[in-house]
Order: sequence, then C-alpha cells, then structure tokens
Amino acid sequence: MRFETKAIHVGQDPDPTYGAVSVPIYQTSTYAQPGVGESKGYEYARTGNPTRTALQEAVAALEEGAGALAFSSGMGAEATFFSLLQAGAHVVLGDDVYGGTYRLVSKVLAPSMGLEFDAVDLTDVEAVKKAVRDETRVVWVETPTNPLLKIVDIAEIAEIAHEVGAWCAVDNTFASPYLQRPLTLGADAVIHSATKYLGGHSDVVGGVIAANDSQLLERLGFLQNAVGAVPGPQDCFLVLRGLKTLALRMEAHCRNAGRIAEMLAGHPKVKRVYYPGLPEHPGHDVAARQMSGFGGMVSFEMETEQEALDVCTRTKLFFLAESLGGVESLIEHPGRMTHASVAGSPLEVPATLVRLSVGIEHPEDLLEDLRQALA
Repeated sequence: MRFETKAIHVGQDPDPTYGAVSVPIYQTSTYAQPGVGESKGYEYARTGNPTRTALQEAVAALEEGAGALAFSSGMGAEATFFSLLQAGAHVVLGDDVYGGTYRLVSKVLAPSMGLEFDAVDLTDVEAVKKAVRDETRVVWVETPTNPLLKIVDIAEIAEIAHEVGAWCAVDNTFASPYLQRPLTLGADAVIHSATKYLGGHSDVVGGVIAANDSQLLERLGFLQNAVGAVPGPQDCFLVLRGLKTLALRMEAHCRNAGRIAEMLAGHPKVKRVYYPGLPEHPGHDVAARQMSGFGGMVSFEMETEQEALDVCTRTKLFFLAESLGGVESLIEHPGRMTHASVAGSPLEVPATLVRLSVGIEHPEDLLEDLRQALA
C-alpha cells in the first residue's frame, strides 16, 4: 500500500455500526464495562480512545513503524520521551535545535534530574563522535533543523549513537513522513509536532512518537498513560483529517518553497538563503539522498536586524506568526519569537534571520508579496 493510500485508509475503516466514513470523535472520558475486569477494549480515556488509536495506527504506517503514540503537544511528546531517562544520563543535541527543546533539556531536565547534555554540530561526524560517551542515552536529531535548515545524515548519526548504546531520536516535524522516514534509516524513534504539517491547517496542537522496537513502544505507552499528556479526541480527529491530504500539501509546499528560495538567492537585499533544495546548500547532497523533497521551510538573512524586522512587518499574504506547516504562509523573526529562549546561549540564532513557512497559495502571489516587502 502506497503512502497516499495509507494516509486515507490505515486505521480508518468505516464505522462498523453506522458506516461513517470518517473516524467518529469518541467524546467520552470513560467506558461502560460488561463486567468487573472486563472491557470492550477501552476503560478510561487517558489510557485509550478509539479516535486516538486510529491516529496512532495511521502515523505508524506512514512512518513505517511498528507503532505510534499520540500526545497533547509536540513538547508533551518530547517530555514523555525524555522521561525514559534516569538521573545522570547524557544527551547530545544539535547546536541549532528548536528553542523549546533546548529549554526543556537545559531549564527543566538538567536541574531537576541531573541530565547532562552537549550541543554540537550534528553535520560534523567527528564532533559527534567526540561528544558521545558511555553515559550517552540519546542523540537528538532535527533534520532539517529549525531554523537554519541544516541537514543531518540520519544513518550515520544513528550508527554512532548505537555504538555507545544510545537511542537516535529524530524530530521529523519539518520533513513529515511524506518526505523522510527516519526509522528506515536506522533511527530508534521519530517525534513530530503534529501541530505542523501532519495537522496542516493551523487549528490543532498535538504530538506523536513512532518507533519500531516493541519494548521501547511498551515503555512509551506506559509513560503516555502515567504522565498523561494525551490529546483529546477532537484533536486526534483534526490530525487524521490533515493526514488525508498530507501528500498533496507537501508537494505544493515544496514547489512553492523552491521558487521562493531561488528568488531570494538572487535578490540584492538578501545576504544569505538557507534552503536544502539550493545546490549551494551545505546539506544539499545528503538531503537529496535521504529525502524525497526539500520541504516548505525557507530561512534567509538580511544585512541588519532592523531590515529583518521590517520585512516581517511588510508582508500581506505571509502572516506574522509563530508555528509552521499550515496551508497559509507565515513569516517570523526567530531571534525574537520562536527562538527567544536560546538568546544568550551557544544556540543563539542570528538577529538578521527571517524564517518562512511557505504555504500552498499560488506561488506568483507569494513571490509578489515578498518582493514588495523587500523593496
């Protein structure tokens, strides 16, 4: 079964009672049981919900995993995953990891459970080899990274992680399973902010973890219930709705982003463009090998911070907003918005940087909007 078919059918058979084609929203907190110690598969909604089960089965199929677990947010998924670790464990992060991930590790987990971490350039294999040690339990990969769009060789980093007995966990939010499937490249777990491309319509917050190892999935399932950062059925329904058009949307995102990156690369006021689809991008060859498209995210630098701020306020079709992956185009200033939490740290992003989440509008309209904002 091919990707587009899986996105519509896996876990989403018509309702056996009434034949509903869309998975019903099981809006309930508890389930009547036929007898003590008996159930029809569900007992309490924190532990399980049929709408959530359908979403988990669909994402697992798209990521080519043995199973998946859904959470109330991407950060809820990350926090649950890191709950697998014990005090004193060591984590290797990318040196431009998402600001929320860095905040979770450095401000919450490091002081509360003695978690140790190093942030290194994951595109530098020798640096990664030096960073891992016997205590390393996770190498946390983003590729493409947020917001500098570095491309990390998943298979290579997974091999290094496994040599010291660590998991390789990949945040696949920017690529989506349509463009990249890390589990097939050796990763142990794949994490998504389902708020982004999986949902795709800027109307839901959610997170997902997919994996192949049955023991890892069992441990994560225990934590999903014990920690309780679970999504409601309406949220699961909305992400399922988004998955049905994921392939079509990602094709449009990639097409539009490629056009915009090319325009920006030739614009006299733009200092530098970050997009893996450009041949001059340092990770272009790796991206071409492990991805089926280059994604819908584009970042670029202006000469000064004020010029970057001005561009962000002049667009009309690109809404000034955080988040990404929706059908509408967004523009933001990472240094003051999504990545403000890494200001003053080694992960601080350039003040001149602008990040675009390129939507699925007509590309000519988006190009005109950016040209007038840069004028």
